[in-house]
Amino acid sequence: MNALKPVAARAATVNAQIVPVGMLDVLSRDEIARLRDATSAGLHTLLRSCALAVLTSGAMHDSARAMLGQYPDFDIEVLQQDRGMKLDLKNAPAQAFVDGKIIVGINELLFAVVRDVVYASTKLQSGEFNLSESSGITHAVFDILRNARVLRARFDPNLVVCWGGHSISRDEYDYTKLVGYQLGLRGMDICTGCGPGAMKGPMKGATIAHAKQRHYENRYIGLTEPSIIAAESPNPIVNSLVILPDIEKRLEAFVRTGHGFIVFPGGVGTCEEILYLLGILMNPANASIPFPLVFTGPASAADYFGQIDKFLRLVLGDAVAQRYRIIVDDPVAVAHAMQDGIVSVRDHRVEQHDAFFFNWEITIDLPFQQPFEATHAAMAALDLHRGRPPHELAADMRRAFSGIVAGNVKEEGMRQIDKHGPYEIHGEPDFMHALDDLLKGFAAAHRMKLPGSKYVPCYTIVSGNGARA
Repeated sequence: MNALKPVAARAATVNAQIVPVGMLDVLSRDEIARLRDATSAGLHTLLRSCALAVLTSGAMHDSARAMLGQYPDFDIEVLQQDRGMKLDLKNAPAQAFVDGKIIVGINELLFAVVRDVVYASTKLQSGEFNLSESSGITHAVFDILRNARVLRARFDPNLVVCWGGHSISRDEYDYTKLVGYQLGLRGMDICTGCGPGAMKGPMKGATIAHAKQRHYENRYIGLTEPSIIAAESPNPIVNSLVILPDIEKRLEAFVRTGHGFIVFPGGVGTCEEILYLLGILMNPANASIPFPLVFTGPASAADYFGQIDKFLRLVLGDAVAQRYRIIVDDPVAVAHAMQDGIVSVRDHRVEQHDAFFFNWEITIDLPFQQPFEATHAAMAALDLHRGRPPHELAADMRRAFSGIVAGNVKEEGMRQIDKHGPYEIHGEPDFMHALDDLLKGFAAAHRMKLPGSKYVPCYTIVSGNGARA
């Protein structure tokens, strides 16, 4: 959101020991040992970066390096005592405390970090997650969500997933709040990637609407993964945080738990999400499954969605447009579309005897589930050419955007770029020219980085004939 400034260098810190509020109370000795282990085999580095993100909740930044640089002396240690566990915080951001006491919501999210880091790593280490098969990956996603207690039985579908950029204009941010408000008035809960911008606005609007309608026990779910949360702190409204092991499991968690989807303006991360979802929806196995999907923004975003629509039709064919609606500058129409769409979802799941809380029926193929490591060789090898089924092409195009996200904000991706220079992306000439135009437009509109941060491209577009775009 352009009206806010990135976090300043260095800030006040405090030392504190905190106890959990209403959740994880005890850990095994083995779990504590792994959380304290600062070697590459341990969990301490992961715990530290995720915990720092939560403690800076609400801060505007999009760089893990910048945040760690601001709090270089921050550390966290898990203590197991006779009366339960504590977290020992050293040089923690003072903004997480009021009059010497940690803010309750931040306390909850901090222990959610411990819960998810321990649970996922334990399951992975033990081999209980079968990640070589599609069904095994889906069950891993289910187990992580169930352990985090975000799957609610005996409740009608009402969860709307909202995607969009962390770096958006004030006009676009205000619009996301208006849409969230209309959703909240109609009893819908919100799930986002948990960060700022379009991930915060719908939650903020919904909180006001829920208060007016006297709705209680409302859900503002944030789904993230370690490298993303390290770069984008959770917004203050998130009341249920889940950290999935990687971006692919995070994306599957959205698809399995959400009942309706809204996409606001964003950058490469938003395009990655769009291509992931449309690739799944264009799989012939999913043709009959109702899945409400709306692209929306203020009047100023009309050209943005026009460009997105043009790109999707070029790469995936005109049939892709049958899976989404574009609604510009009309929050009420968006809410009605979600309301009607979710009724269709409910009726379909009743007919198919499928759960309301987890979409077991939808088919997600292994190429959409396997983690993509954005190396220079992997990026150059992506098959971005015609002659492939649209859902298969979407899987590789999604990986291209995922690699750019990695090069922009993820520590490992940034190290790769520092060492080897920009990624090369090869493909069909008209695909590559359209991709280059799209990315240049994002950069010009400050959708790649927060205002005040200089964007240096981490990619080079190479068309099928070898020419550089």
